[in-house]
Amino acid sequence: MDTQQLFLDLPILRIGDLMLTAGHLLLAAVILVILTIATILFVLRGAARSRALAAEEALRREAAAEARMAELLKIQSEMQGRISAMTEVFSSRQSEFNQAVNQRLDGMAGRIGATITEQTKSTHENLRHLQERLAVIDAAQNNIQSLAKDVVGLQAILSNKQTRGAFGQSRMETIVADGLPMGAYAFQTTLSNGSRPDCTIRMPNNSPPLVVDAKFPLEAWNAIRDAQSSDEKKTASQQFRRDIEVHIRDISEKYLIAGETQEMAFLFVPSESIFAEIHENFEGVVQKAHKQRVVIVSPSLLMLSIQVIQAVLKDQRMREQAHLIQGEVIHLMEDLARLDDRTRKLQSHFLAAQKDVDMILTSADKLNRRGAKIEALEFESAGGKTSGGDGGGAPPSVESRTGMLKLRVVDDE
Repeated sequence: MDTQQLFLDLPILRIGDLMLTAGHLLLAAVILVILTIATILFVLRGAARSRALAAEEALRREAAAEARMAELLKIQSEMQGRISAMTEVFSSRQSEFNQAVNQRLDGMAGRIGATITEQTKSTHENLRHLQERLAVIDAAQNNIQSLAKDVVGLQAILSNKQTRGAFGQSRMETIVADGLPMGAYAFQTTLSNGSRPDCTIRMPNNSPPLVVDAKFPLEAWNAIRDAQSSDEKKTASQQFRRDIEVHIRDISEKYLIAGETQEMAFLFVPSESIFAEIHENFEGVVQKAHKQRVVIVSPSLLMLSIQVIQAVLKDQRMREQAHLIQGEVIHLMEDLARLDDRTRKLQSHFLAAQKDVDMILTSADKLNRRGAKIEALEFESAGGKTSGGDGGGAPPSVESRTGMLKLRVVDDE
């Protein structure tokens, strides 16, 4: 025992004032051995704990995989039910949409048909008015042809002055009475200066009346026709020019009254041939008549002028009713604008519905593809080597189910 004590007290190493003995070294060695054993035990316990944790993790993953598989099967069944419900909803919505579109198309067809009917009626009315105008023109042409046939007998009738005056007045009155309605003209009225023109024609827009004179110096004209020599013809022509210029001046001075009559007057010539020869051989007389605001007219020109006045009077009556026509046109334009707006809205509804149908079809295609993927995934798990079934095989391993779950996640992404 003393020997052991001596051995333990045997100095081995000095470090400064500290003396290390064999006992110290032995104690340090014992402590080192104990620490080493404790470390080994700790490592062994950590390895055992790691193996236990690994086993627990494996069991947990297996349970999570089974739960995920069950959840996927549940999701698949729910998705199939939703697809069926969506199919039924889409079918009902499609039938409702088709019914609404058919109703709107029927309404639009009815409105368009009514509009076309109104337009057809208006077109027929315009054609009827055009036919009436053409009938008036045909009647005027027939009158001109009948006047041309009577030119031969006109000279015999006009040989007598009283007969000539009565014929010119009667011819003028007939043309005016045939072309204008009652109240639009007057014969032998007295003006403010005491003159009595053969005819006055009421003008539209409350304008002064137009004066028509039927007195033509036919004696001088007959002298020209009856002249045998060139000197006699020249003398008769000069006399006719003086007579007609005096008559034109009398018309301008007596019948052209400012504010009471029109600024021009008509000198009626009851023969188309005389009218043509005056314009051909007495151009100066025609120009002087124009300067004095007197227009020489033949029966056909007077008839055409009367027709123009009649059209103007009719146009005035139409303008008096223009506010009614304008109101109807405004209502028609409002109906057309409303039809255009509703058509554009219907077109936008069609486009929106077509877009929604395309989106629905796209979603249905995606659902079909996802259902096919889920179905393919189920078949793969059911037909694998490790799959279980009625044959009593082992259930799929954790690694195989984890791989299928990764495949599902990739597909979802």
